[in-house]
Amino acid sequence: MGFKKKAKQMKTTIVNDKNVERKWLLIDAKEQVLGRVSTQIAHFLKGKHKASYSPASDVGDYVVVINADKIVLSGNKSQVKEYFSHSTYAGGSKFVGFEEALEKKPTFPVEHAVKGMLPKNAIGKRMFSKLHVYAGESHPHAAQSPQAV
Repeated sequence: MGFKKKAKQMKTTIVNDKNVERKWLLIDAKEQVLGRVSTQIAHFLKGKHKASYSPASDVGDYVVVINADKIVLSGNKSQVKEYFSHSTYAGGSKFVGFEEALEKKPTFPVEHAVKGMLPKNAIGKRMFSKLHVYAGESHPHAAQSPQAV
């Protein structure tokens, strides 16, 4: 009878806030479809592109979005799409169209779409805080040297 070699055990590494490696990513939203860009942004914020991904921990990267005012919608959604909010008072419902929302606050449609794709808990709020959306070409995060996606 021969002795069987014992297989080497691999160590499982648990990634937490102290030992996670975060990158800065730059996404140009110019002439891109809102839903397609938003899913890509949410993917990077959650950290699903990393091997160390875990749904219970925040391992995502920082994302800088530029040209958010030049985002487009497919079909005739730019005339039809509306954003709903309510003041919690009777008759306090408000509807704002996509084009009007883009005029008032150009970063709102991207932020709203991405926020809806993140978890609805404290981890989701931390993930959303790593998103930086800007209407124009310039952004104040040049020192972090974000990589273009």
